[in-house]
Amino acid sequence: QVQLAESGGGLVQAGGSLRLSCGASGRQFSIATMGWYRQAPGKQRDLVANITRGGSTNYADSVKGRFTISRDNAKNTVYLQMDSLKPEDTAVYYCNAWAFTGIMLSPREYWGQGSQVTVSS
Repeated sequence: QVQLAESGGGLVQAGGSLRLSCGASGRQFSIATMGWYRQAPGKQRDLVANITRGGSTNYADSVKGRFTISRDNAKNTVYLQMDSLKPEDTAVYYCNAWAFTGIMLSPREYWGQGSQVTVSS
C-alpha cells in the first residue's frame, strides 16, 4: 500500500504564490506517474498537472505558464509551484499517484486527503 501526504496549502492574495508538496510512503513500491487534481465546490475533479518518472509533464490549459510541476524520485515527492494565483484557482487540491507494489504487474491508483487552496481578490 502507498500513502500520500500533502502540505503547503493555505490562503493567499491574488497574484501571490504557493507551493504544494506531496510525499509518498509505504513498503515495496515504485511510482510511475504523479500529479495534482483540483475540485471546486459544485464542480468535477479536474487534472491540474502530472509528471512521469522520466520528467514528461502535462498541464491543464488554465494553469499553463503559471504553475510548474516537478518531482524528486529519490524522495518519492511531487511538487506544484503555483504563481500568479487567481481567485478561480480556489479549490481542494488532491495529490495523485500510480504505483507498483509487491508482485503486482499493473499499477494501482492512490489519492491524498486533499489540501485547501484559497485565493482572495
